[in-house]
Parts: sequence; C-alpha cells; structure tokens
Amino acid sequence: MSERKVLNKYFPPDFDPAIPRRKQAKDAQHKVRLMTPYAMRCETCGEYIYKGKKFNARKETVEGETYYSIKIFRFYIKCPRCSAEITFKTDPQNTDYVAEHGASRNFEPWREERIAGEESKLQKELEEENNPMKALEN
Repeated sequence: MSERKVLNKYFPPDFDPAIPRRKQAKDAQHKVRLMTPYAMRCETCGEYIYKGKKFNARKETVEGETYYSIKIFRFYIKCPRCSAEITFKTDPQNTDYVAEHGASRNFEPWREERIAGEESKLQKELEEENNPMKALEN
C-alpha cells in the first residue's frame, strides 16, 4: 500500500528531461470496446448483428470531416462469423451512425416515420405559402 498523500513523483534513473516525449500520430487508431448502435447484416456472409452486441473495435478520427467543429469518428469491427471488416462512422447532424462498408443497416420503421413526418411538415408549409386563402387565414 502506498501513502495517502503522496507529494513526490518517481523519476526512473534513466530519465532525461532534455529528450522530448514521443508525439502521437494524427491518424492513430485506438482500441475501444463498444456496442453496435444499430442492427446490421454482414454483406459477406449474411450474419445478422443485433443492436447492443459488444465488440472490440478500432476507433479513428475522420480527417477532413467535421460538423460544426464536432469530430467525426470511424469505427472498425469484425463480423463474428466470417471476420470480414465492417466500418461505420458517427453522424452528429442526425445524432446517429452511418454504415460505411461491409454491412447494411436493417430496416427500422421508426426512422421512416420520422422522415415521412418531416417531409409532410415541409409539404404542408409549402402548400400554405402558395395558397392565398391559407395566407389570409393566418
């Protein structure tokens, strides 16, 4: 056990403060443990990977892509059956993830309902702008 209030730091005998520390590479990939954010199907073997399955993944920052200065990350996972590489990246604009390579996203009806609701709202606003009687009512 160590002391509770340690004020000193250990410096190894071969430590030389004149030697600079190692710099991190910009395109470095980090190993992370994640759960799949959506249900997907592997395009190589057809294996269904359900939402919430845990994977050891590699994470990297996508160079040249940002959304209002928010970094976009790319994740690499392997299919549990055929070990094919599957990639997806974050989509901060829609607060979601985008399947990039190796897998296709399964159909999710609530996503279609949201998109259809937004389209009908835009169509209704456009109709109100073009209809003179609706303009008089408001």
